[in-house]
Amino acid sequence: MSEPPPESPAAAAPASLPRLLLTVLAALAGALLAVWVRLPLPWFTGPLLALAAVNIAGARLPALPFARDAGQWIIGIALGLYFTPEVLREVLHLAPWVLAATGFMLLLGLAGAWALRALTHESGTTAFFAMAIGGASEMAAQAERHGARVDRVAAAHSLRILLVALIVPFALQGSGVQGADPYEPAARVFDGAGFAVLLAVTGGGAAVLLRLGAPNVFMIGPLLVAAALTGGGITLSSLPTPVLNGGQLLIGIALGTRFSPEFFRAAPRFLAAVALVTLGYLAVAALFGWGLSMLAGMTVATALLATTPGGIGEMALTAKLLKLGAPIVTAFHSVRMALVVLLIGPLYRLLRALAQRGRR
Repeated sequence: MSEPPPESPAAAAPASLPRLLLTVLAALAGALLAVWVRLPLPWFTGPLLALAAVNIAGARLPALPFARDAGQWIIGIALGLYFTPEVLREVLHLAPWVLAATGFMLLLGLAGAWALRALTHESGTTAFFAMAIGGASEMAAQAERHGARVDRVAAAHSLRILLVALIVPFALQGSGVQGADPYEPAARVFDGAGFAVLLAVTGGGAAVLLRLGAPNVFMIGPLLVAAALTGGGITLSSLPTPVLNGGQLLIGIALGTRFSPEFFRAAPRFLAAVALVTLGYLAVAALFGWGLSMLAGMTVATALLATTPGGIGEMALTAKLLKLGAPIVTAFHSVRMALVVLLIGPLYRLLRALAQRGRR
């Protein structure tokens, strides 16, 4: 979903065709079971839980090639179709609060790093990048650049993303807030030719960002292009429900296959501390979101999702399917992700310089 962690042993398993088919069958079985028992976001949570369970049990089913990219592409298009001119004006009105929420996420990440170091005696650099609330791949790359333990940074983000992706949809659906802040996409009718054009132009947006070295290109590129078209009054086609379900399934596969039998055995104390800090994140973020809803005039459920320390894909998808302010949540998380990726390196260097000066 949005930013799965770097490769794990499960993801690196030999990807023979029969094993890839087993991955798909396990994911479909998980999705259908989740639909049957009425789990929230069944086409995402079902495959995620099914594949994580069988891989931790030792199956080592491989990830599908480009599953994450394809799933993010679909979800990016689906979210971009919400950005009508009226929604764009609303997002612009909320811009100061978007920046405030980003600052809050940076501070929360610093508090989490301090807590993780206190609980595990891990190095400050590893704790800093492990608990930063940004894209997992970008945080792992920054960690490697600054000499942190990349394996632990990747494991921390894997666990944080998994916990948030599961806890938040269940909590929101259980609280009965579904439909509290509904938005509708501009395109309501499916058109085959228009859909083909939409795929082509949004794919071009991803390709341009890829050439520029931007993060999370298969989510952000299609999202920006689809939003620009929608904001300009161009509605090429709606997104069929089976395609949207397929996008969720692919992202669930990409996240679920990141886990292996060794995952929880590698550093149990470290992972237990990460889980504890993540639960703290959720509690503090919920308080911040509630306060934001009062100050910014947002519905509480939308503000909670907008300030949840999860990935853009999971949280925006939750907002869309539960009808909880999808374009607003998308805007908050997109800006947060971009700014954290840009600022995390300079922030680390500043804090390290201040620490060295304080020791003199």
